[in-house]
Amino acid sequence: MSHILSTGVASPADASTFFEAQLKYRTDPADLAADLLAGEAAIVVIDTRSPEHYGKAHIPGAISFPHSTMSPATTEGLARNKVYVCYCDGIGCNGSTQGAYKLAALGFQVKELIGGLHWWRQDGFAVASGAQAGVLQEGGIACGC
Repeated sequence: MSHILSTGVASPADASTFFEAQLKYRTDPADLAADLLAGEAAIVVIDTRSPEHYGKAHIPGAISFPHSTMSPATTEGLARNKVYVCYCDGIGCNGSTQGAYKLAALGFQVKELIGGLHWWRQDGFAVASGAQAGVLQEGGIACGC
């Protein structure tokens, strides 16, 4: 018997509902880059790693906000009308999940970046370094402005 078929197969309607739900919770590097390049003001990218990791390399435009520091007091200045896209190193790191969970529990709209910084780089997008957020420019170039 097939290993794949032995656990059953969802109906098309159930599969559609499941995959639609996944898209509400996650995004990928290509979609994030498209929104950053378009200047989508409703999106805020959050690097949930340590400030040291952020300084070495981060997604241009991302703010450094380690998940371990998220609380009602530290999120007071965040806008409630934005969607926060959380990321960390990649699939071997759960910092983005912890950050997204904490922000959602505090009443913010969130999505998690699939694959984190690792997949961002793998897809050929530039990274910024240092304490400045930087800006993603056409052609995948990072400006430290």
